[in-house]
Amino acid sequence: MPAITILPINTEDREWVSQFIFENWASNIVVSRGVIYYPQDLPGFVALHQSEKVGLVTYNTTGTNCEIVSINSVRPFSGVGTALIEAVREIALQSGCKRLWLITTNDNMNALRFYQKRGFVLVAVHRNALELSRKLKPEIPLIGNHGIPLRDEIELEMMLTSI
Repeated sequence: MPAITILPINTEDREWVSQFIFENWASNIVVSRGVIYYPQDLPGFVALHQSEKVGLVTYNTTGTNCEIVSINSVRPFSGVGTALIEAVREIALQSGCKRLWLITTNDNMNALRFYQKRGFVLVAVHRNALELSRKLKPEIPLIGNHGIPLRDEIELEMMLTSI
């Protein structure tokens, strides 16, 4: 895909973010490590190809840690996800963060491959974490990709250093 433009989420994007999250996450909330997030209220970036919105990333910074809360590309294998991660990495560095991290689920083989190829390292498997997550977000299915039972949160991180 040629020419991807990455722009910070602005006020006019918030309704689109809410709808996009609902369409891709089956709800307007994301749960990570027992915390409920409302991505439409978080900082983030929108990926554009020409004038079409083709991706979104939201993040939350706490101290020297920056968590990628949600990331989606409507055009896989096009560079959108990589560009979105790089935008968050840069803002995290500018904010003095030392660690960029995220959670995915045990069924998400595509995400595990994608993140590791971009420098993230597996640091923890939070066994049966989705039991709590389902109490906060009942829309989380019992069975995920490839017929795999959804049970665990997998934590990946990238330690940040200036290049």
